[in-house]
This record gives sequence, structure tokens and C-alpha cells, in this order.
Amino acid sequence: MKATPIDPSRARTRKLASLSRIVSRGQLATPLGAGASMRRFLDGLPDVLAARDLRALARAIARAHRSGRTFLMMSGAHPLKVGLGPIICGLLHDGILSAIATNGAAIIHDFELAVAGRTSEDVGAGLADGSFGMAEETGAFLNRAARLAADENRGLGEIVGREIERARLKFRAASIFATAYRRGTPATVHVALGSDITHMHPAADGRAIGAASMNDFHRLAAVAGTLSRGVVLNLGSAVIMPEVFLKALNLARNLGRNARNFTAADMDFMRQYRARRNVVERPTETGGTRIALTGHHELMFPLLAVAVREELARIGRP
Repeated sequence: MKATPIDPSRARTRKLASLSRIVSRGQLATPLGAGASMRRFLDGLPDVLAARDLRALARAIARAHRSGRTFLMMSGAHPLKVGLGPIICGLLHDGILSAIATNGAAIIHDFELAVAGRTSEDVGAGLADGSFGMAEETGAFLNRAARLAADENRGLGEIVGREIERARLKFRAASIFATAYRRGTPATVHVALGSDITHMHPAADGRAIGAASMNDFHRLAAVAGTLSRGVVLNLGSAVIMPEVFLKALNLARNLGRNARNFTAADMDFMRQYRARRNVVERPTETGGTRIALTGHHELMFPLLAVAVREELARIGRP
């Protein structure tokens, strides 16, 4: 094939004024000086793409809180590991978060931070000699909580929070599960057996863990059934919470709950298939708002939290 260079001399041009453009000067960022307030910072962000979506999500959460609608946050363990527990606790304490649901690893970091003020181990170093994940207190406490939850026919998240509170652990103020327990806020844990370090311990009882987690699944389905005109946010769970949420929402709808027309958002440091499909897209196919924000949890979530508080200050609390 011979490609003769095209001659652009007769290409048609049009006046710029007659053409549409996506970005206008009113959407540009506002430069700020030292000491500027968070409100000025947020208002000064460019009104495009992720900055626009961040503000839209903050508005949706604030309006849900203002109108008594549900704000459900689902989380993996990584957000706790990178230090976001106190911010989540603040949202729980102030009633902005209606419910929280996590995978099984989240209670590990939550407990270790509450009891020792530190968490997250060097997996490679521990794996070399078989010591990875074998902290005695972590395995004993959380497996005992699972047995108590099963025996009492309660959820794992509730009992972990209760036992952290009852034990008066030194740093329990930073525990999202203890905070949720004190507030009476639903906090559910959804375990994949064999995926957490506590499952290697002698005290691990698969029957108890499964029963406690199943109780929490039913509780999450009840929360999902209240999502109409509310917000669900998936923070850093790539597989477990998106899969669990889809089934919980379906069960709620199957039982007649009209959980539709809500804002579904995903926030993670990379785009994930299941989070996009099972949290953001599929649940809103019959109506709702879709938001996906990509960035580091330790930067993006504090920014979202303060944006929500600024929006509540702007529109007024309930």
C-alpha cells in the first residue's frame, strides 16, 4: 500500500466563537496564599473531573445526613492501616456515618491499634520463619469475639467493638468498632475464611466465624435496604465488599425494600473491576448517581471528610 501525504490546504476552519468548549474560565482554579481556610481551598479547586466529583460526593453525603438518609461506608483494611481510623471515628461520633461494613482484615488493624497503638507487619520477614500473623493477643482476642458473637447470635463487628470497649483498651478512642458500638451504629464484618491471619491461630473456629459473619451479612442487607436517596461509598475494598454488597442489596430488593436512586461511589488508589461494576454501575442501572475517585486513601479520604463538614456548615446540620 502506498500512502500519499494528504493535502490540508483546503481543510475547513471555523471561528472559535462558533465552537463549543468543555472548560471555561469560570471553572479554573483559584490560587491561594498561606493560611487559607479549607473552605477557600475547596471552593478554589477547578470545577472539572475529579475535583467536581469530590464536591458532588461531599454534597450528596451532607444532604443525606441533613435529610436523615443513609450513608453506608464499606472499607477494606488498608484505610485503617494508613491511619484513617480517627477520621472515620469522627464521622461515626457525629452521626454522619450511618453504618460501616468491612472485610475481616479491618478488625485486625483496628484491634492492634486499640491495644498497642501500632499495626501492620513486614510480611516478607515474618513469612521467612513462619512468624507472620502469629501475634498471640490478636488471634486470641478476635477469635474469642467470634465465638461470643456466634454464641449470642450477634454480629462480629458489634462484638469486636463491645469487647474492645469492655476491655478498656488503652487506645480504644481510635477504634472504629468501639466507636460504632458506643454510638449504636451498625458495624459489620464480612470474612473470607482463610484470608486473615487470625484464621491460622489455634483458637480459630470456622463455625463461629462463619456464623458471626453471616449475622453481619443479614444486618448489612437491612442497611442496604434503606439506601434510597442515600449514599454508599466503597473505600479501598477490591473484591470482598463489592461482592458482599451486591448480594446484600439484591436480598433487600428481593424482600421488597425499595433501595434505589442513591449515590454510589468508589474511592481507591487504582480502579478495580468489581468495585466499579458491583458498587457503582450495576446498583444504579435503574437510577442513581455514579462517582469514582482515584487516589491515595491517606490523602483523598481526609479531603472528602473535611469537604463533607464544610458542606454541612454551608447548608446547616439537621
